[in-house]
Amino acid sequence: MPSDAELLEVWRGGDAPAGEALLGRHFDAIYRFFSHKTGEDVSDLVQRTFLGLVEARERFRAEASVRTYLFAIARNVLKKHFEDRRKESVNFELSTLEDLAPSPSSLVRHRRTEALLVSALRKIPLDQQIALELHYWEGLSGSEVSTVLDIPEATVRSRLRIGIEKLRSHLESVDAGDLSFDDDESFETWAKSVQPYSR
Repeated sequence: MPSDAELLEVWRGGDAPAGEALLGRHFDAIYRFFSHKTGEDVSDLVQRTFLGLVEARERFRAEASVRTYLFAIARNVLKKHFEDRRKESVNFELSTLEDLAPSPSSLVRHRRTEALLVSALRKIPLDQQIALELHYWEGLSGSEVSTVLDIPEATVRSRLRIGIEKLRSHLESVDAGDLSFDDDESFETWAKSVQPYSR
């Protein structure tokens, strides 16, 4: 049975089955590493970890085991995952999973509200939907949206206002449970937090 280091060395020489054997040997451990921390499907994070090993295999020097090296890559992938989600730097020395990852019940609640928002977006004219998506979820300014839609910026503001009104109307027409908004600002804050096209 070849060691991890031996498999990696052969893989470097172009032996694809050696790479597959190495990845198969550590797949379950890396999968477990992520599955206890995110509360969601971790296939993409696992894939990114092994891709990181593929990209770094020429730089690997056997000061640590391949397994240790993989977990170091996995930690970096997990950190980037949380930072991308939160749009800010994350300090693993201070942050807990309670701080960073939603509980299973909050995930279910979030997915339900996400589904409600996506359904409401599908019921408004496409240019209003595009304006809302680009402004609220892609972060484009009014002038940038006006360039995309080839309309004056004042028209963009009007479409955003009308689009928000229609979204609220559609959401209020369904059983939205605990969704309630005091004003347009609170609705916009909620809509931004949902990220309807995050997957």
